Amino acid sequence: MSLSITAAFDGGNIEIVDASDPSDVQLNIRKDAGSEHYQWFFFRVSGAKGTALTLRLMNAGGASYPDGWTDYHAVSSSDREFWFRVPTTYDDGELVIRDTPDADAVWYAYFAPYPVERHNILIADVQNAPGVTLRVLGQTLEGQTMDCLTVGDGPKTIWVTARQHPGETMAEWWMEGFLERLTDTTDPVARMLRRDATFHIVPNMNPDGSCRGHLRTNAKGINLNREWGRSSDEKSPEVHCVSAEMERTGCDLFLDVHGDEGLPYNFIAGAEGVPGFDAKAQETLDAYRGILARLTPDFQTEFGYAPDRPGGAEMSIATHHVYDRFKCLSMTLEMPFKDAANHPEPDQGWSPERSRKLGAVNLDAMLEILGRL
Repeated sequence: MSLSITAAFDGGNIEIVDASDPSDVQLNIRKDAGSEHYQWFFFRVSGAKGTALTLRLMNAGGASYPDGWTDYHAVSSSDREFWFRVPTTYDDGELVIRDTPDADAVWYAYFAPYPVERHNILIADVQNAPGVTLRVLGQTLEGQTMDCLTVGDGPKTIWVTARQHPGETMAEWWMEGFLERLTDTTDPVARMLRRDATFHIVPNMNPDGSCRGHLRTNAKGINLNREWGRSSDEKSPEVHCVSAEMERTGCDLFLDVHGDEGLPYNFIAGAEGVPGFDAKAQETLDAYRGILARLTPDFQTEFGYAPDRPGGAEMSIATHHVYDRFKCLSMTLEMPFKDAANHPEPDQGWSPERSRKLGAVNLDAMLEILGRL
């Protein structure tokens, strides 16, 4: 059987340059449509069982975040359920994956994919949990639904969004763990949160980009996390419909879940550079970070983004816009594409399983911070 490589499926991304020699397979990562961004890859190799493969991603040096390749290892799976790390090097602008598959078909990806079909299954499961309402806030540029789950009926309003950047699939794995626990009627933390707060949750802000195998943008090449406060139905209906609903409900706590290509840590960025960000807001932000660091060794507060100078925040970023509009606790949670360097697990690195657990433990932090909001 000859070697066959394809990315013609949901979330797939690769361009084949030359696949005639398994020891020197030459590939390129396709750019996001309408954009110069690229870094996400996801493809299937068939016909290489027991064959030593060398897969060269030749344009890796021009990717959006080339520092992300340092100490990075690609993920692989033969069942698309369990994803593990494979030997990967970066040199002279090329990312080189070396592997000897033990199955006839094997998949390689930048991080464990989260297909749109899995999103649909998640929505179907959660909407049938007691006390959950599913609303479609609008449609994407390509007609997909913008799903929003409402959970609880308490006086505080909490918004949680994920995957504005579609290649950051760990964000929706995080959502799985968060939603599974929040809707568990036997979990005492979840029960108290549902009593004291109303959650509005958008598990995937960018369905079109997810389907297309984009790293960072929607179907028109628009970075959604630079559209807050200036969104439109023509360019960014995904943000437009969510921000309109947020105006209707108000917001006491906002958490936007992401992944970071370069930093090998879990951390939270706040709204420090937004005009009017005061000492009380800083105290509440630091408290949430500290609580989460106490609850799980996978989270830390030493490494992260340097705070913006006062008044220097980019106001079209979700976290900054939401703080400016609602003066609430507003945060961006970042997870690594690599491993969590402060708490490594080399076989899988940062993984879907660990993302889910971090999502679940955020409920404890939210319950503890609720009285300060």
